[in-house]
Amino acid sequence: MKRGTTTLLKLIVILIGIFILIACIFWLPWIANKVATMNPSYAYLRLPVLLGLYITSVPLFHALYHSLKLLGYINSKNAFSELAVISLKRVKYSAISIIILYGIGMLILESQDVLLPVIALIGIIIIFAAFVISLFTAILQELFKNALEIKLENELTV
Repeated sequence: MKRGTTTLLKLIVILIGIFILIACIFWLPWIANKVATMNPSYAYLRLPVLLGLYITSVPLFHALYHSLKLLGYINSKNAFSELAVISLKRVKYSAISIIILYGIGMLILESQDVLLPVIALIGIIIIFAAFVISLFTAILQELFKNALEIKLENELTV
């Protein structure tokens, strides 16, 4: 992969991280206050929902960090290494933890009988996206493991 491509991917990952960080700091509290003022019956959920969203941002930033590390390994011609496999595994586990956290959050909202269809749809989309990412990284992880084994076999035979 060319250096320019990995640099572009790193830039995209960094921009995603910055966008999510700005959303967590400014947009989420603003929208939570706005919804609480518009619907006083849901005002008691403002802080628990914000806390849940902040908790789910932790695995997201963890996945972004390991994505940057993986791009660094690819950039340094060290893509098929144990470190790359570990980074892929951590991205996969981060995606799985996002699925679990959003699933638990949606169950809690449903138990409180406040899971609106729009919120459920957004949650399902996030769960589906995290599922696709975890599936894709699991496939890449297996592929990298196989390539690493072939690479090690070739080094031993030479």
